[in-house]
Amino acid sequence: MRFNQLDEKDELILKHLLENGRLSHAELGRFVNLTRAAVRERVNHLIEQGIIDKFTVSVNPLKAGKNMSVYFNIDVDWSMLEAVAEQLLADEEITSVYQMSGGPHLHVHALMDNQEHVERYLSRLREMEGITNVHSEFLIKRFKEREGLLI
Repeated sequence: MRFNQLDEKDELILKHLLENGRLSHAELGRFVNLTRAAVRERVNHLIEQGIIDKFTVSVNPLKAGKNMSVYFNIDVDWSMLEAVAEQLLADEEITSVYQMSGGPHLHVHALMDNQEHVERYLSRLREMEGITNVHSEFLIKRFKEREGLLI
């Protein structure tokens, strides 16, 4: 993916950081043919511009004990959309909550321990005020998953 705000060197720096965020400025410099100081300046500039949002760790949920990745499409009353979203954000199982176009509904991703955990959570959703319908699906196989935005 090409971005108008980035030159080739910035794109290479981001590509390498996305593959391994622990690279030092010196290591990055060797990969992109710049000095350590030049890479540090470019990385700091990318941070200041908000292009690099944060440095983080990626956890493999399967290896950490979350065996089910579940997606919920949750229909809600318009007047309760924000309140329902706030309640969902407070749940530790929830990783993402999006308001989608086409009507008052939320697209939600959750990581669950097992099928019983999913059943318990669905029961909780059925009791939540403002929710009118829930459609759930669990992930069978990942073909592609992006962490950050690949360049």
